[in-house]
Amino acid sequence: MNQTARARSWIEHANGHRDFPLQNLPLGIFSRPGQGQRCGVAIGDAILDLHAVLAAGLFDGQAKAAVEATADGTLNGLFALGREARVALRERLLHLLGEHSEHRAQLQGALYPASECQLHLPAKVGDYTDFYVGIQHATNVGKLFRPDNPLLPNYKYVPIGYHGRASTLRPSGTAVRRPKGQTLPAGQTEPRFGPCARLDYELELGIWISEGNEIGQAIPIAEADRHLAGLCLLNDWSARDIQAWEYQPLGPFLSKSFITSLSPWVVTAEALEPFRCAQPARPQGDPQPLAYLLDANDQANGAFDIELEVLLLTERMREQGLPAHRLGLSNTLNMYWTVAQLIAHHSVNGCQLQPGDLFGSGTLSGPTPDAYGSLLEITEGGKQPVQLASGERRTFLEDGDEIILRARCTREGLASIGFGECRGTVIAAN
Repeated sequence: MNQTARARSWIEHANGHRDFPLQNLPLGIFSRPGQGQRCGVAIGDAILDLHAVLAAGLFDGQAKAAVEATADGTLNGLFALGREARVALRERLLHLLGEHSEHRAQLQGALYPASECQLHLPAKVGDYTDFYVGIQHATNVGKLFRPDNPLLPNYKYVPIGYHGRASTLRPSGTAVRRPKGQTLPAGQTEPRFGPCARLDYELELGIWISEGNEIGQAIPIAEADRHLAGLCLLNDWSARDIQAWEYQPLGPFLSKSFITSLSPWVVTAEALEPFRCAQPARPQGDPQPLAYLLDANDQANGAFDIELEVLLLTERMREQGLPAHRLGLSNTLNMYWTVAQLIAHHSVNGCQLQPGDLFGSGTLSGPTPDAYGSLLEITEGGKQPVQLASGERRTFLEDGDEIILRARCTREGLASIGFGECRGTVIAAN
């Protein structure tokens, strides 16, 4: 057990905190009434204002440069500095916030209750790519349309993805307006236009890019980890009826672009290091990845062991004082490809990645119904409703329903760290 694993903070509510103990220190962008956006770190139930700490003269070297790079109210500049700057900032914060810190008095004024702060998107996202690496989800959805051949031939060779819409990425808590679009009713030959009737969520991991690459220069798989800034939660809200009509032949369009919700804290690659593990072995008979996607170190240590949870809270459940209903409990070990493989594949054709770019993992379902990551799978396309303690049933989401995503890393002998929550409540179409 290393020294950081045992470390405690002088901020008592951080010790043993469910999500944000001293070992986490996720990065984010927040504001307080009457102030602009600033870079902060979550510690227990508080946010440490890094610009206030900078003004107090408590940063120097690369840690100082890291905070100065966020002067525009985004993390893009910090991401661009790469791993060394993040490590320097983390090490300095571990000292400042550790139980033996000599700077408590200076830091007290830079700590704000998280409940009094507004959280924003952590970076300005130039490009957003959504992958499809949850093989169980791909298999479940494929079975709905191709029972005898759920996975297409390219799935186990190519990390499947598509370019998403960055302009409608929003932080947790933003309302989800029910979208409108074209759908083809069952038994009809012509589409109709109107509100989506089969609104769904998708449980995904968000992957933040740090250093980019020059156009035309691929990122080798052995170096791809250097381009990972950190992770968050992502809900890829999906209009299933609109998607079914529009996706042929090019894929989803309006069914995915109306809003994508993100948890606002970036859990850094360094905080996640103790929870890395071997990529699960591929089933016997599956092809080995092509050479540009295969690295022995990545296979031995490139996966993350992160528990993922989805909860549903309806309007009636809130009125009755009922707890949220767990829809699924999954894990990032259900990813068929590693994060490094996604980065290497995305750039192999010379595509330029930039600091603050965002990847979605695709829906991360587990092998059993209690681990599925979407209602499309849980209800078998709407055939098997979910029964709720309020007496309600759900095949897809109704107005007033709230979806809550959570994630947590746990390991024997280590402080657990979490991602906070990614929430979104459905409101009626305009």
